[in-house]
Amino acid sequence: MLDTSFLGPRALAVLRVITALLFLEHATMKFFGFPVGMGDGPLPTLIMVAGAIEIIASLMVIAGFYTRLAAFIASGEMAFAYFMAHAPSSFWPAVNKGESAILFCFIFLYIAAAGAGAWSADNVRRDAKALG
Repeated sequence: MLDTSFLGPRALAVLRVITALLFLEHATMKFFGFPVGMGDGPLPTLIMVAGAIEIIASLMVIAGFYTRLAAFIASGEMAFAYFMAHAPSSFWPAVNKGESAILFCFIFLYIAAAGAGAWSADNVRRDAKALG
């Protein structure tokens, strides 16, 4: 029988990195207008705070550095965003365009619970600490 136990941590790492890269794109739209801007004029304070959380949490999750904490904060931001920006317009996520907020929320919540997986700074820190 083929041992596939090595796939789980690697699949989790791929999920972690791809999710964080997609999340980072939301911050680059807010602050750099890339790949598309969020409109003209200064950003409201709440949007700037969300963008700062998105940049910092994304980079930490990509690197796998304090992954559980960063993913938990990102999950909370997405739950807040969903209930502030999407839910008031409709109960149905397909109607209120909140599917991505829900998916980000629960994927980050899973990462917060499961950890970084393979290829992470958290693993390097853990291994260095074990070596003493």
